[in-house]
Amino acid sequence: MGLEIEYEEGQTPLDGDEKEGLLISSITTRGELDEWEQRNIEEAVRWTIERRRRFTAAEILSEDFICDLHKRMLSSVWDWAGCFRNTNKNLGVDKYQIAVELRMLIDDCKYWVENKTFEADEIAVRFKHRIVSIHCFANGNGRHSRLIADIIVEKIFEREVFTWGGKNLLPVGEHSSKYLTALRAADKGNYTLLVEFARS
Repeated sequence: MGLEIEYEEGQTPLDGDEKEGLLISSITTRGELDEWEQRNIEEAVRWTIERRRRFTAAEILSEDFICDLHKRMLSSVWDWAGCFRNTNKNLGVDKYQIAVELRMLIDDCKYWVENKTFEADEIAVRFKHRIVSIHCFANGNGRHSRLIADIIVEKIFEREVFTWGGKNLLPVGEHSSKYLTALRAADKGNYTLLVEFARS
């Protein structure tokens, strides 16, 4: 029968080859996929909690860490977890520019941290927003970006993790329109609403 996915606003469709990367053949619906992905993500969150105090800023702000975190979030569900996407999507940079754009983001974030360019929450939220705009992976970019923002704000700045409107790391489409409004404002360079949402 195959996997049938109904995409909500803010979600990026998977192509046929990416769907072929599904490791659990019994999954056939979006609900089942969300459930399996959420279990895998909860394992990754536990790993970050157990190891978070030992992470350094240099480790977190690296391509290796970013890919490893994505792999830990989705490797029980997708065989391409932790690997940069090899197709172009309806959003994100060209697939050949992912590594370059990610390197620029990492370097920018290191600069923001070292020079205290923005407040701690805004640095983490800016990183989250920009990594989603790069769209490194075939799936899970929004959830991955929220988790890495939590890690940045807690480990680098020793602040409480974000609450993201009181929601867990489910797909963007299951968040309120308030979240999408905040993302659209951030697209125009205004991060106030997104920072407020992250702390709500």
